[in-house]
Formats: sequence, structure tokens, C-alpha cells
Amino acid sequence: MPERARALWCACLASALRTGLACAVGAGVTLYGPAPLRHFVSLPAFSYVTVIMVVTDASLGDTLRGCWLALLATAQSIGPAMLSLWLIGPTRLSRWTTALAVALASFVVALPGATHGTAKRIALGQVSLVYVIGYIEKERIEAVMHPLHVAASTAVGVLACPLALLLPFPRVACREIKDNCKAYAENASNRLKLLAEAFLAEDDVSALAFISRAKCLSRAGNVLLRDIKRYKESAIWERVPFMSLKPYRMSPGDRLQESLATQLRGMEMALTSITSFPVMFPYDDRPLKNCKLALEEHISLIMRQSKSWLSPGGSTSTVPETVSENITGFFESLCKVPTSPEHFPSIFFLFCMKLHNKTTPTTRVWDKWGFKMSPERLVPAFKCSLSLGLAALFGLMYSNEDGYWAGLPLAGTVLGTVYGVLGCCLFHRFLPVRVLSLVPWFVFCSFLQKSKMYGQAGGVSAAIGAVLILGRKNFGPPREFAIARIVENFIGLSCLIAVELLMKPTRASSLAKGQLTDCFGALRECIVTVTTLGGLDNTKSCNLEKTQKRVKMSVLELRKFVEEAEVEPNFWFMPFHSACYGRLLGSLSKMVDLLHFCGHAQKLLEQESSALDAATAASKEALNKLESDLELFGDLASSTLKCFEEINSIKSVSFLEKQLQETSVSGDLELGEATKPNLLRPRFVDGDVEKMVGSYLQHSREVLHKINGGGDGVEAENAIKSEMVLSLGALGYCLSSLLREVREIEKAMTELVQ
Repeated sequence: MPERARALWCACLASALRTGLACAVGAGVTLYGPAPLRHFVSLPAFSYVTVIMVVTDASLGDTLRGCWLALLATAQSIGPAMLSLWLIGPTRLSRWTTALAVALASFVVALPGATHGTAKRIALGQVSLVYVIGYIEKERIEAVMHPLHVAASTAVGVLACPLALLLPFPRVACREIKDNCKAYAENASNRLKLLAEAFLAEDDVSALAFISRAKCLSRAGNVLLRDIKRYKESAIWERVPFMSLKPYRMSPGDRLQESLATQLRGMEMALTSITSFPVMFPYDDRPLKNCKLALEEHISLIMRQSKSWLSPGGSTSTVPETVSENITGFFESLCKVPTSPEHFPSIFFLFCMKLHNKTTPTTRVWDKWGFKMSPERLVPAFKCSLSLGLAALFGLMYSNEDGYWAGLPLAGTVLGTVYGVLGCCLFHRFLPVRVLSLVPWFVFCSFLQKSKMYGQAGGVSAAIGAVLILGRKNFGPPREFAIARIVENFIGLSCLIAVELLMKPTRASSLAKGQLTDCFGALRECIVTVTTLGGLDNTKSCNLEKTQKRVKMSVLELRKFVEEAEVEPNFWFMPFHSACYGRLLGSLSKMVDLLHFCGHAQKLLEQESSALDAATAASKEALNKLESDLELFGDLASSTLKCFEEINSIKSVSFLEKQLQETSVSGDLELGEATKPNLLRPRFVDGDVEKMVGSYLQHSREVLHKINGGGDGVEAENAIKSEMVLSLGALGYCLSSLLREVREIEKAMTELVQ
């Protein structure tokens, strides 16, 4: 069995066993516990629901967070429910007042934007149980004790979860992060060596072979990074008992993402831009005779630094290690500006490699706890409240005894219900065997969670559907109970779908379209920032980091919407153009990395410029010319992106066609009428870009010509020049690559409009 498949099986099996153990603990309490306790925990079904929500595929930190969220959910729902039941009186409840109470309570739960999804799901389940069962058993319940029974049932499930994560040995997120970091360090080391081998290759075939192997390792490394980030918050919760709420170091996953992972992507991007091998340099062979030795030593230096960062809690010292003379001499030999754009990729490769030494870990602070209220939350909250209110009403109309199941509709529960009915038929008289039969089902559901069709929600729902039948007793014939649950779930899901379709349906494809517009706007703002020189003060530095973060988050949000839209059913809606959006995402992701490197190159360039003797008029004039070239790059890219933003903002196809017809008519120049710009007209051609790049190279050589080491000698002058060459070459590569990606976006947008 391949190593990856074996790891997947082990992970799913371990998750299923711990989920089964938590359910067994809950079953032991609700089925075999003392009579007073069993009487107080009157809703064992919700204990199982809570277990599945909290413990499925969780670490100890996830479980501790789930327990805290369950406590918040209980405070948010049970307290107001006790007060409202006491004021109304259970005996006065009717179907309509019950539905109204469920709707109002659900609105209050769903309105805060900062509340975690798990807390909302638990709270909404508690709301449905309190009011609907309150109506069903209104003659026997008490206004205060009934909500407490619901809270006790939740508590049994919550308390069973940490026990399952501690036995037979704790599954801690810190250990998962440490193992994944170790695996990523090995992965990154191999990728770095392959990329260096490709850079030094003597022919195209060898270089492509090394690049292909590096890309395969890149995909595996992305999976490791994703797993590291997945356990990031969980690790924080595991440290909560041992730390105060104060600033803490950035997690290893963030350090990796901002340092080594980004540099590796940049080096890979540079190699794929090289047209032929061996690599072309703007220098003779004499200063580069030790290139291979210098790169090998530099790789070893990078990996030693990275391994100290990769270990959680490892050294974050900013004191640099001793650099050998081979490395120093090699980089100082790069003291001439490239003579052709074909040299940009090789300079950018070396820039990315050396940039790693300049990247240091940063710090961050805890996010503030709070409940964010915003007008945008009103519509989703109203939809949620109306859906649950109608589900409660129609569920009670269908069946008074099983009406509360309509308020807990979960996609996929029918699949679990069928398995539960089969298990009851086979092991009707043997309750322990029925509980044990859940383990293989949990394994299957663990695989469902990792599938694209079912996902996390489908796998959890299928697990709940089975455990609610196999983990209970005295619920009547299994067939009748299963049919009642299926019908009630159908009622609940029908209400949810009907409300969503009738009240301004929010589709993932529509969200992706709006988010694409936001991406274009964020890119424009960031490009203008990185193409403006003139002193890197604190305000500009903060603004640069802010715009880069906005671009990155916008593209990540777009990726999430695109993934959701690809699996969203079309029904009578327009089909989602996944191919176009896939190409757009590819270009936008590259632009995020390019802007990241642009920012670093700009910072280094301005730092070196500020150290120069720039008092002469000639020096200032050369810098001003270079700044004008950068502004031309920025204006060209931002104006084109503005065009895409306007096109994507048009909601009506007929309006777009009318606009295109109007703008296709040229004005009469003799009458003084300006020609209206065509929305889809190319904003630049290749000849314009070549002229801009040529001007940039010429002015870069002029800037470098004005550099002198002052009283520090030739070595200091070469050191400054080498830094300037790397920064200027990297900036030129990034800007020309940005324009190339803008052209790719133009092609995808044209196809999307057509």
C-alpha cells in the first residue's frame, strides 16, 4: 500500500475509534448510568449529536475549543429559553407560538457574525429541542427544568469528548504540528536541491526533469502546510492553561508560509520562465566559476536556519550565521545590471534564494473575543430563523411525537439512517453489539468527510444519522422511527431550500463573481503602492503590508467560493464557468506571490538607495527616471485591472451588450468628440511592454553607475551594487511578469464575458 494511502487509512481509523469511544462513553451514561442521572439526561440523542460535532477528526485542542463553544452556545440559548418559557408558560404553547419562539430565538443565535459555526449549530439544536419538545410534552415539563435537561444532555456529550481524546494516549495538535514540520523540512530540503540542480543544468531536458520532480514535491509540501495550519488554533487551545492572554509568536505554519514556502514558489516560478538552459547571465564565466559550490553552501545555510524555525518554540534569533567566502564572493560578483529581459529570471532566482536570509519570524497577538454585529448579518439571520420556524411548524403538523426532528435537518442523515435500520434489524437484541457496529460506519464517514461530494458536513451528518438509531433503546420499531426521521428531515430541508430560493438566493457562483471584483480592486491598490518609490517610512511600510494582506485574503476567499461553486447544483441557473475561474485563480495566485516579492525588492532597493551619496543632481535625476518607469508599469497594470473590475461589476448581460455596442462606435475627431474606450479593448501591446522594460534597464544602469562606496573601498561598493542588482532585477522580473499575468486575465475575462 502506498505511504499516502496508508497514512489516510491510519488517520481515518484513529478518528473513528476515538469517535466511537466518545459515543460509547455517552451511551454508558445515558443507557446504563444511575437512574437519577438517566432521568436528568432526558435527551440522549442530542448527547450523540454534540459528540459528533465536537470530536470528529479532532485533536485535544479542537476538543477543548469545542467544549468552550458548547458552553457559549448553552449560555446563548438555554438562559433566554428558561426565561421565555417561564413567562409564556409551557401549557400555553401552541404550534404557532412554538414556531414563532423558535424563529425569534434562532434569529438571536444566528445574528452575531463572530460566533463560531459549531457554537451556532449546537445553540440552534438546543433552541429546537427546548421549544418543540416543550410543546410536545407541555403537560409534563417544567419551565426551568426542561431547558436544564437539554443542557445536561449537551454536557454529557461534551464531557465524553476530552476523555476519548486522552485515551489510550492523548492526540495533541502540538505533536501533529511537530511531525508535519519535520516532514516539511525534509520536503523543502529536497525541493531546494532539485531547484538548484535545475538552475545549474546544462540542457533543457535535464532542467525540465528536475523541475518536474520539484513540482511533485511541491504538491506534497502544500498538503503538509495545510495540515500544519489546520492544527494551528488547536495548538493554541492546548497551551491556554499554561499561558496568559498575551502576544505570542507566529505559529510554525505562518513562519513557513511567509519564509521558506514563498521563496520556493518564487524560485520555481523563475525556473519556469527561463526559455533555455544553461542559464544566461549578464556576466562572463570568471566571476561565476564557483557558482555551484556557492549555491550548495548557501542551500545548507538556508536549511540550517529553516530547521530552527520549523521546530515549534524553536529559536527565532535574528543573529545571522557566519557566511562563507564562497557565498559572499559569489553574490558580490553580481554587480552589473542585466542587459536583456532574458536575464531577469536568473537574477530573480538568486534574489529569492538570498531573500530567505533576510526574512525573520514576526509576532502577532490574540484575536479579540467579541460578537460582531453588522447589517450584512440581518439577511442570513432572518433566513435561518424563518427556515427553523417553518420547519418547527410543519414538523409538528406532520407528527406531534417526532416533530422536533424537522428542526434538526442535516444533509446526509438519510444515509446514516439506512445503516442504522440495518444494524437494528441484525442486532436488535444485542445493544452492545449495535454500539460496536458504529465503528466501521465511523471509518466510512471519515472517508466521506475527505471526499469532494460529501465533505465535512456530509460525513458528520451521516455519522449522526446512524448513531441516533443504534445508540438508543425504547424508541419503537426501527423501521417506523427511521421513516419518521426521514420524513421530518425532508420537511426541514424543504423549508430551508424554499426560504433560500424565495428570498434572494445567495449562490456560491454569485459570491465568486463579486469576490473577483474585490480581487481586482485589491490588486490595483497594491500595484500602485509597490510601484511608488520615494522613501519607505513607517506609514508607507504599514500601507504596503496592509494592501498585500488584503490581496492575499481576497484571493483566498475567491478560491473558497470557486470550490463551493464547482460542486453547487445549477438547477435552472446559469452554469458556473469553472475553467475560466480556474485560470483566473492561477493568475491571481501568481500575482499575489509577485507582489510579495515586489514589496521585498522595493524595501531592499530603498534601503540601499538611502545609504548612497545621492546629493548630486545626476543621482537624483537617475532615481527620478527609475521611479517614472515604475509608475508607468503600475499605471498600465492598474488601468487594465480597473477595466476588468468595471466589466465584472455589470450584472445584466443585456446592459453589457448595449455598452459594448455604444463603445464600438468611434467619435468624430473633427467635431471634437472623443472616442469612447472599448471595455474589452487591450490596454497595452507587447511592443509597449518591451519599450518600458528597455527604459527600465537603461535607467537601472544609470542608477548603478552613480554608486560609489565612499570611504569604505571597492568591497563595500561591490556589496551595495550586488544588492541593488538583485533588487532591480527582481523588481523588473516581477513587474514584467505582472503584466504578463494581466494579459492572461484579459484572455480569461474575454472568454467569461462571451
